[in-house]
Amino acid sequence: MAYSGFDLTGKVALVTGGTSGLGRAIALALAQSGATVIVGSREEAKVADTVAELRAISPGHDGQQLDVGEPASIQPVFDAVIRDHGRLDILVNAAGTIQKKDPLEVTVEEFERVIRINLTGTFLCCQAAGRIMKEQGGGAIINIASLTSYVGLSEVTAYGASKAAVAELTKALANDWARFGIRVNGIAPGVFPTPLNRKLLEGTPRGAFLLQHTPMGRFGEPDEIAGAAVYLASPAASYTSGDIIIVDGGFLTRGVGPT
Repeated sequence: MAYSGFDLTGKVALVTGGTSGLGRAIALALAQSGATVIVGSREEAKVADTVAELRAISPGHDGQQLDVGEPASIQPVFDAVIRDHGRLDILVNAAGTIQKKDPLEVTVEEFERVIRINLTGTFLCCQAAGRIMKEQGGGAIINIASLTSYVGLSEVTAYGASKAAVAELTKALANDWARFGIRVNGIAPGVFPTPLNRKLLEGTPRGAFLLQHTPMGRFGEPDEIAGAAVYLASPAASYTSGDIIIVDGGFLTRGVGPT
C-alpha cells in the first residue's frame, strides 16, 4: 500500500500572495496534492490567471482579492472561504514586500509599511485562521520566514526585522495553539529569484555574493520550496509544530567555503 501521509484530499487551503513567486509554486503543489486551494492577491488579473492554472489541475479552486497590508481587507476573505468552502484546513502566509535602502535613509512610513505587510498582515491572517481552526478542531498554518530571520543582510533592515519577528511569531503561536490542534510552522527560503527580489539579484554584485555564499552554487527554483510546504500542511507533519524548515541550498551552513 502506498504511503498516504502527504495526501491533502478534502483539505481546503488559503495561500496569501499565492499568485506569484514562491506563493504560486506552493499553491500549485497543494492543489496537485489534492487540496482545494484559494489564492489571495491584490491584483485581480493575477488571481484570475492563477485560478485558471489551478483549475487545470482539478476543479473547485478559487481566488480572492486580498491586501494583507490593509487590515480591513483580511477578515472578509476568510469569511468568503468559509461561505464558499465550509472550512479552512491550511493557511500559507506567502504575501510580503521588501525594500532595499540604507537604513540611515529609511523613513518611518517606509519602515512601518514593510512591518505592516510582512508581520502585522501575517499575524492578522494567522488570527483569522486560528479562530476558524479552533472551532474545527485543528489545522495547519505555514508562515514564510527568511534567511534574514537568522542573519543580517545589508540594506534590507525593515524586511529583516519583520522576518525575524515572523519566526518568533510562528513559535509563539505554535506554543499557544497546540491545545487547539493547530500546528504553526514556517519555511525560511534561501535565495529564490522572484518578482519580489529579482532586480536585487540578477546581474548585481549582491546576487554574485549570494550565489558564491550558497554551497550548492545556484539559486533556488520556486518549485523547490513546494515539498516543504506540502509536508508541513500534511498529516505526515502531525507531530511537527513551532519548527522552521530552512530551504537554502546550504547558505546558512557556510562559514569559509572552498578556496
